[in-house]
Amino acid sequence: MSVLASYYDGRTSRRHQVTLEVVAGVAQVRGEIERDCPIGQLRVSERFARAARKVSFPDGAYLEIIDGAAFRELLQETGHQDSLVVRLQQSWRHALAACAVLVAVVVLSYVYLLPLAAQGIAAMLPVAVDRQIGQGTLEFLDQHVLAPSQLDARRTQAITARFRALTAPLPDAPDYQIVFRKSRIGPNAFALPSGQIVVTDEIVRLLDDDDALMGVLAHELGHVHRRHLMRRLIQSSAIAATATVLFGDVSAVLANIPTVLLDLKYSRDIEREADDYAIAMFKANGLPRQKLALVFEKLESAGKDGPVSPYLSSHPANDERIAHILGAR
Repeated sequence: MSVLASYYDGRTSRRHQVTLEVVAGVAQVRGEIERDCPIGQLRVSERFARAARKVSFPDGAYLEIIDGAAFRELLQETGHQDSLVVRLQQSWRHALAACAVLVAVVVLSYVYLLPLAAQGIAAMLPVAVDRQIGQGTLEFLDQHVLAPSQLDARRTQAITARFRALTAPLPDAPDYQIVFRKSRIGPNAFALPSGQIVVTDEIVRLLDDDDALMGVLAHELGHVHRRHLMRRLIQSSAIAATATVLFGDVSAVLANIPTVLLDLKYSRDIEREADDYAIAMFKANGLPRQKLALVFEKLESAGKDGPVSPYLSSHPANDERIAHILGAR
């Protein structure tokens, strides 16, 4: 079978009208150019709906097929078969399956692999890195979200002294500092990578119970001790860095850090770790766990009369957590 084609030598743009035949495993080009080549040394391009197929020679010359139908018949006669990858690409079923697998891999990596990787990276980094990253974060929050505390100094000193008198449930407790601020977003408490635990006037007044307040502080100390903040920041930065690789804007990674710290929505597993830390701290110091559960009961009750507290909106469901706190051994 003879196939009409155009021949290019790979060095100039000159086009030569030729025909292609295969005889005894040898491709024979005849016409304005004549040359022979074993078909095993030729490379056939992939199939595309609206593009001519090419047959490339080892020296860079190539044929551009004009008669596509005749060429397909020639390929069948010679037993040519596209590679597995090409065959998969040509099948819409396989393409959909590949998309589904890709989505599954991305989701599973985000849900399982990325947290594990972040935990491993955080464990290898010295604590000084946490402190360095956290420097200046409180100043940023003071400018945009927080205001100076209006609580009586003796009250804040008493809260701090009481919590410092408690025994941490794990060895090598980290350095921390309790700071009080008036909040523009309601009752809240959160920890920063620098080891600062921010407690708002609103949550102190809402709880109106020092034992319950110790539960809030113990939970946040658990975040600091377990380095959840660094792990969360590593995860978020990894996502931003991936976006930077794809779309190109290095500043996005740096600019995202304050936002990440302000919107620390931990995973269910991380929140369970911090809750377990607080439970263990209460047990080690003889404090009733009912007071720890009281935190979420009061916050939920307050949420019924107004906007949901940010402390609740960034944490898992209340009923489940209360049941876990009261049922833990």
